[in-house]
Amino acid sequence: MREIAARLGVSSMTVSRAIRGDSGISAATRERVLEAVAAVGYRPNDLARRLRTGEAHELVGLIVTNLANPFYAQLAVGVEAVATVHGAGLVVASTNGDLERERQLVRDMAARRLAGLVVVPVGNDHRHLSPRRLADLPVVLAAVPPRGIDVDCVLVDDFGGTYEACRALIARGHRRIGFLGLPASLWTGSERYRGYAAGLEDAGLVLDPRYVSQHRGDVQLAAAATRKLLALSDPPTALITANNRNTIGALRAVRHHPTPVALAGFDDIELADLLQLPLSVVSYDAAEVGREAARLLFGRIEETGPRPTDERRTGTQRVVIATHVVDHQQDEDPPPQ
Repeated sequence: MREIAARLGVSSMTVSRAIRGDSGISAATRERVLEAVAAVGYRPNDLARRLRTGEAHELVGLIVTNLANPFYAQLAVGVEAVATVHGAGLVVASTNGDLERERQLVRDMAARRLAGLVVVPVGNDHRHLSPRRLADLPVVLAAVPPRGIDVDCVLVDDFGGTYEACRALIARGHRRIGFLGLPASLWTGSERYRGYAAGLEDAGLVLDPRYVSQHRGDVQLAAAATRKLLALSDPPTALITANNRNTIGALRAVRHHPTPVALAGFDDIELADLLQLPLSVVSYDAAEVGREAARLLFGRIEETGPRPTDERRTGTQRVVIATHVVDHQQDEDPPPQ
């Protein structure tokens, strides 16, 4: 708004009054202002104003990759909780892992003048999520760091959680540890694999590529990959699974295996403590990921309205949610060597 005022040689108040349609401004001045506003794609942010006056009632968007995954359900719960405090509603959409669908959803939500977006992006090029391309629409990424753009993000300690899980299995006597991962092209896939590899290396163990399977999290694929690993002449005695879908698939396979196989899965799964199998999980608060993302988003929304430059935040923020390993079976027999 200040840039438009400087370009036209008028005050920011005059620009603001022209946009609102207030009286006391000549028709010629109002027309000049509105033409300049249209030229730069300025989008008045009513929610930012309402947030400062306690009158907020608007919508924010959440775009995730798979609503069937419990992680994203809890993420939505966290975002909605913070949005409700601010008097805003939540629109949720899923890309189903389709990058073009993600781009279309982003365009649609921006066109509907939502106040801001939290996005779990599909690909590695995030330039279509740049606020500059979306008429200064505030954007925060969740679970994935930004690439090619400068926006806030909230991450899970993917490396640290997997590393801790691997070292815990080693401490329990396991030396042949398999890994049911995610594609290396994904941030979570590469970071969790890196944690697994580092855990083995720091214990002086050699990573055996036969024990590694990396694919997009899918229950059926994980079950098939587990059966293939367990059919080896010297199968792994323990498996690390990179997300809850892989854990469920592995559980379906190992329960029919004649020799116990220990599992350490990233993400909590329901009823894990009731399973009669050696299972541990890399636990964290998925709803907190959503809450932190929403806090960052509403902070950015509040900044989009007119305020002194020295009150605006500079630089982007990155929040990392801690993880910890929870053992649900403490009486595991020593693994065969």
